[in-house]
Amino acid sequence: MWQAFLLQMQETFPSLFRFYFRSYCPNFQPVLTKEEEERIFAEYHYTGATTNIHPLLSSLINYTHPVKFSGFDVAEGNNLHFHMSSFSESTGLGYLKQCAPEFVNYNKRQLSRIYPKGARVDSSNFLPQIFWNAGCQMVALNFQTPDVYMQLNMGKFEYNAGSGYLLKPDFMRRPDRTFDPFSESPVDGVIAAHCSVRVISGQFLTDRKVGTYVEVEMYGLPTDTIRKEHRTKVIAANGLNPVYAEAPFVFRKVVLPELAVLRFAVYDENGKQLGQRILPLDGLQAGYRHISLRSDTNQTMVLSPTLFVHIVIKTYVPDELSGLVDALADPRAYLSEQKKRQEALAHMGVDDSDIVEVPAKTNAAKSKILQKTNGSAANLLNEKENPPSSARSDGNLTSTGSSKLNNEATPAPVDKFKSITAGASWKRPLARGTRADGPHHNTHLSAPPDSRKISSESTISAQFSSSMRRASMRKQDDKLQVEPIEVDDLKKDKLFAKLLKKFQKESEELKKKHQKQRDSIQKQQQTNVDKLMTNNRRSTRKEKGARRQASENLDASGSDMANNDRVRSLVNVQTDEWSAMMRRHEAEEFELRKSQLREQTETLRKLLLEAQKAQMQGLKLRLENETKELKQTQTKKSMEDAKILNLDKGIKTKAERERRLKELHEKNLKMFVEERKRLAKKGEKHEEQLAKRHQDQLEQLEREAAKALEQEEANFREDQLSSKPASVV
Repeated sequence: MWQAFLLQMQETFPSLFRFYFRSYCPNFQPVLTKEEEERIFAEYHYTGATTNIHPLLSSLINYTHPVKFSGFDVAEGNNLHFHMSSFSESTGLGYLKQCAPEFVNYNKRQLSRIYPKGARVDSSNFLPQIFWNAGCQMVALNFQTPDVYMQLNMGKFEYNAGSGYLLKPDFMRRPDRTFDPFSESPVDGVIAAHCSVRVISGQFLTDRKVGTYVEVEMYGLPTDTIRKEHRTKVIAANGLNPVYAEAPFVFRKVVLPELAVLRFAVYDENGKQLGQRILPLDGLQAGYRHISLRSDTNQTMVLSPTLFVHIVIKTYVPDELSGLVDALADPRAYLSEQKKRQEALAHMGVDDSDIVEVPAKTNAAKSKILQKTNGSAANLLNEKENPPSSARSDGNLTSTGSSKLNNEATPAPVDKFKSITAGASWKRPLARGTRADGPHHNTHLSAPPDSRKISSESTISAQFSSSMRRASMRKQDDKLQVEPIEVDDLKKDKLFAKLLKKFQKESEELKKKHQKQRDSIQKQQQTNVDKLMTNNRRSTRKEKGARRQASENLDASGSDMANNDRVRSLVNVQTDEWSAMMRRHEAEEFELRKSQLREQTETLRKLLLEAQKAQMQGLKLRLENETKELKQTQTKKSMEDAKILNLDKGIKTKAERERRLKELHEKNLKMFVEERKRLAKKGEKHEEQLAKRHQDQLEQLEREAAKALEQEEANFREDQLSSKPASVV
């Protein structure tokens, strides 16, 4: 073994081998002859050193193979998890822009590294959160520049014991899930969060007598990232213990809390940063907290500056459901407030029966209440003066009323059917629904507070809304129904009446023709009979006599002619001729009736197809009108919602208003698309039903025509079988 090692060393590094060998073994004499050395070198075969690594040791090592990126499809086809590709900042942004979901799926399978572009000669950094959102594992930054983005990187990886490794969320690791980092709607299985931060004061921010202010930012998905918006006022000449007492900074809807981080930064009046801290949103705890600040390089500071803040973290609830959620969360407070108002009115001598339910708030007030319900500045400021329980109770009471107003003022998706469903049969359910929704009704206030009561009232309201929606859809379906096409109505058409006149004319002409033929045959047969009778009288007369004697013997000669063979033969011939003519006439009449029946069926089929085409066009026209009305209603609703939001005094910043408008538009767009899909699906269903009905009508017409033709043929055969020889007497 040792000899093989020396030979390998001598072959690989001959100069180095000779140097060390002469240094450590100056008196060494080789024991191998020249022939033996040549034989050993000829038999030796070099093998790689990696073959001597034990498999268990190899399994403990994670290794990657850098490859040039050839495309997401190629990487997916190769399916080699140890392949890693590097992307420049610009290239990575390009892939994110063009195919973000594919980039996320790529990072589920293998590693990717992002490095700054070459144009950053000033060693500036890019925002790493963009690539973290896509699941990139290694995002390289310029560590020599401790800017905001570097602070974000160091603050994020400070957690998990500073190991430099953070586990991605579940939906960014599972191959059966699809995630778009630019999505603005909640991810399936992930509950959106609502966060508000109220900066109360600071301690030991700086040893200098300067003014200070605090900025609170959030980084996450593009829809969750909020920067340069939430900033306190400047507290002049106090860097030791400034008291800000600012209104809460509200992050109304955080779509993906697992990727979101909060950044607290303290600046002096000249804009110089005094301290900062990066905190992950999913690691925060609600309540009053002291947050210690760090330096630009994320190191602890000598004075240990801190911020005293109040953090509220809860599940995001849409505006239209906030009142219901608050009432269910604290039904006792909700009902107690109603009871207090009832008792106050009763104390002033007002009877319950004298109270009429009316809308409690206007649209402007509604917007203000919605902001309070959602954790706005006005609502959270009340927490400073009131204990947490009373503040929560007041918030619930206010939000309950706002939810009712939201249901009254916001047009529902089925507003365009209100005129259809507003009938006498719905008056009683409407009254029940109004009592359930009314914020000041007195009927339910005498009962003890019970959460099941609130739930039952909401259930009644939901059932009423669903029943109204179903009734509206039924009325709309009835509006789209078309009357079946009757054959009797088709026979009243001018074309069919003209055809009947044509049939009558043809029948009369055929009858005249047949009558003419019968008269001709009858005349001819009578002539033949007269001729035969004359010949018989001449041949049988033995004596010429007077005409008077011949007339007296006419009866006797007639009886003699009956026995004559010639007379019998003539009668048989005339009978056969007359019978054949009658059968021919019947056949011609049958063929005429059959051709008329076929022509009648073809005309009815043509009229039926035209009527069906008109019905289908009418149905499509009604569906187009319904779609047009729906679009007008949706446009009106979108404009009204945007107007209400623009008049909302609780929204203080332009960026927040734009986010709310964008969220409202996306919500309305999703709802409008669903409504249009339902209407289109309903239209397709009606068209399919009408087409099937039309096909059934055509088949029924064909069956009836075939049945009538068979009946006509049966009658003709019966007449042919029952016919007897006939003649004209």
